[in-house]
Amino acid sequence: MTKFSTHAWQDNLPLYERILALPFNAELAAGTLREDRFRHYIIQDAHYLEGFARALALASAKADNADRIVQFAVAAQTAIIVERALHADYFTRFGVTPADFAAARPTPACDHYIDYLLRTAALDPFPVVLAALLPCFWIYLEVGKNIHGRAAKPNPYQAWIDTYAGEEFENAVRAVIATTDDLAARASHDTLAAMHAAFTRATQLEWMFWDSAYRLANWPV
Repeated sequence: MTKFSTHAWQDNLPLYERILALPFNAELAAGTLREDRFRHYIIQDAHYLEGFARALALASAKADNADRIVQFAVAAQTAIIVERALHADYFTRFGVTPADFAAARPTPACDHYIDYLLRTAALDPFPVVLAALLPCFWIYLEVGKNIHGRAAKPNPYQAWIDTYAGEEFENAVRAVIATTDDLAARASHDTLAAMHAAFTRATQLEWMFWDSAYRLANWPV
């Protein structure tokens, strides 16, 4: 029987390929991405990671055994640590002041993504929650590895590239995939359908997040 992760990835492969082809990622790999676009991205990423951590914490509370409670509680903690590292490192490196961050609210794409994850984490069963959270883990890993393999050197964004192409991050992602597959193998038909729908919606929101950053998008009114 085909694993959920294999099926979900193949179903959404055209979306993943569109993410790779986005100008943001193409220019990031080439080292030509404008700094204002990257600054916009990292500010929004910091907002997103706080919401992502809250969704992970809710997933931890819904987990079906103690090991999985720990797995997602640690993931939530890690997301907050990464968010704080953005303030300490990337914000300083790319000239984002505390006042800049305080003034920058989540954009429509970021706000929608956070709300979707929190709503799913609050209202849906544990397997569906994991299916919604998985694209953020997995797509970042694959994008990071892809960019790492073709990135121009030197590259002003090398530290970001190395983070998401690294072995530590890959091990964490593989663990989430394994947990999601295990739950999917025992899920009902309706739950499995909801998992696939959640994975696709989150993948669409990944595309929107990067596209929004490149366009320096904000609230129109």
